[in-house]
This record gives sequence, C-alpha cells and structure tokens, in this order.
Amino acid sequence: MLRIGPYSLKNRLVVAPMAGVTDRPFRSLCRRFGAGHAISEMVASKPELWQTPKSMRRMNHDGEAAPITVQIAGSDPQVMADAARFNVARGAQIIDINMGCPKKKVCRVDAGSALLRDEALVARILAAVVAAVDVPVTLKTRTGWSPDHRNALRIAQIAEEAGIAALTLHGRTRACGFDDGTVEYDSIRAVKAAVSIPVIANGDIDSPHKAKAVLDYTGADAVMIGRAAQGRPWIFRDAECFLATGEVPPSPAVAEVAEVMHGHLIEHYALYGAATGVRSARKHIGWYSDGLPGGDQFRDRLNRIDDADAQLAAVRDYFSGLAAEHDRLPLTPYVPLAWDASIH
Repeated sequence: MLRIGPYSLKNRLVVAPMAGVTDRPFRSLCRRFGAGHAISEMVASKPELWQTPKSMRRMNHDGEAAPITVQIAGSDPQVMADAARFNVARGAQIIDINMGCPKKKVCRVDAGSALLRDEALVARILAAVVAAVDVPVTLKTRTGWSPDHRNALRIAQIAEEAGIAALTLHGRTRACGFDDGTVEYDSIRAVKAAVSIPVIANGDIDSPHKAKAVLDYTGADAVMIGRAAQGRPWIFRDAECFLATGEVPPSPAVAEVAEVMHGHLIEHYALYGAATGVRSARKHIGWYSDGLPGGDQFRDRLNRIDDADAQLAAVRDYFSGLAAEHDRLPLTPYVPLAWDASIH
C-alpha cells in the first residue's frame, strides 16, 4: 500500500492534478469512485495571486477528505517555501511541487518542466520547501526537458536527497507535451529501481488493464490517472476492482450517471457561482456525453444555455432519453492490451 509520510492511502490509484479540471468537486467525485489520492490544481506561488478568484477556488478544501494535497508552482526557492507555508496554514496536509507542466505560459517564467534545465535550482527549491513545512512534500516531474536532455534519474536522486516523500514521473519530456511520443515506461522503471522513495507512474493510463500493466512493468508504487477520468470518474472503481480481482465491472447504469452528474453540477455551481459555473461545467458535461448516442447534438444545444437551472434540465432530459433506450451506458468496453503493444 502506498504511504506518503504518515498517510497510508487506500489503494494505488491517484487523480492527476489538471488545471481547470481537478477542482474540489471533481477530486471528491473521483475519490467517491475509488481513487486513493487526489492532488489539487496547480496553485501559483506568488503572494499577489493568492487572493484572485481562481486561486481562492483552487485553495478551497471545504469538506475534502484527508490527505489534502496542494500542488504549488514557481521558480524562486524562498517564494515557493512561503507558498508551502501559506497553504499548510489553510489546511494542506501534503505539498506537491510542480516540475512537470509543459505549458508555454508556465515554462516562460522558468517554472514547471522548465526547471529541469537547472538541476542546481531544482535542488534549492526542493530543499527550501521541505525545510519550510512539517508536512510531507512530494514532486511531480517529467523525464527531462527534451529527448536530448533526459535527466529523470538525476532529478529523482536530488529529490530523495532533499527529503521528498514521493515522486510522480510523467513518462514524457517537456518537448513531448501531453500527446507526442511514446510514454517512457522504461524510464519510470529505471527511476523506481534507483530510489527508495515511492514512485507514481503517469502517462496514458487509460484503462484498468493499462494500470495493471504499468504497475507490473515499472514496479511503481501507484499509477496516476488524468485525462481518462474526465467524464469517466468510475475508471477508478473499475481499476480498483480489476487490480483486486482481474474483473472489470459493467458500465454504470444510465440512472446512476445522471445522478452523479446532477450532484457534480450542484457542487460545481456552489464553488464557481452560477454564472461562471454554467460556462465551466460545459466541458465536464461534454466529457460525460462523449461517445454516447446523440451526444454531439446535445453538446451543441448545451453550449447555447447560460442558466444553471436550464443546464440541469437539459442534462436531465438528455439522460432520461438515453435511459429509455439503455439500462447501462452504451460505451465501448475496455480492451485488454497486448503486453508488447501497450508498454514498449
């Protein structure tokens, strides 16, 4: 069982921090469906940004289950240390440091995966944050800046020496972004063999079968699931069941999904406010309906709705119609993956 500092997680499945996605309602929903751990959206380290509506929402942990984990991003060791202290004072029980984001606006300010170009600065940031707080500090990173500049092993060793409690490794370089290039599970395997701290494997884990294959091949302590959970939070339930029994549960009932979506939207509106919430909920509703009968037409209609009650009604009507035709979601089932095709 994965342990981070004093916290023993219930399983080996972690929700990835995704900006604009893994807010508190989404994290709570994934945990309800079986995720053993969830990490917040990236929070800026600069104090002048802490009072913005976006940052305040990202630092909202009301009613969230322990351990509450907040990811911070930045490039100045002292500023990062101050941000860690600030978030611990607001309830964070684990601090996660972002050295993996490949987005240009983050790398332009030498944060995220841009830090992988400066190993000395990586060491100073990690040491400063670990020293600043009395909670576990974890790190999310990549295999390097580019295919010609891979240094995941060295970064992992620096992290272990600094007192980092666990390491998440996305098996791509910054240059590969989120989609380009095959995920380097060999690199994750090498890092796991080289350090004694827990290692969480991340990258293209999109089914229960892939989760098991990656765990088996890399020896990682856990896997992190991101985009595959968008609109499909039950992937954690399915993966947990598959890891325990070798069986995948059937698709959820349409009525269950309608109920889940209703609760998700109510919590979403409560966090964002009705006006902002209606707009930001569209992507979640789009993911839930992706691949379903009539989903394209439903999303077109949805994008013209600006009222929360009307949005809820549209979702209810769509899934009521779907339930009249299907007891369970008519989704393409997970396909068991050939070992050599899925990993190498």
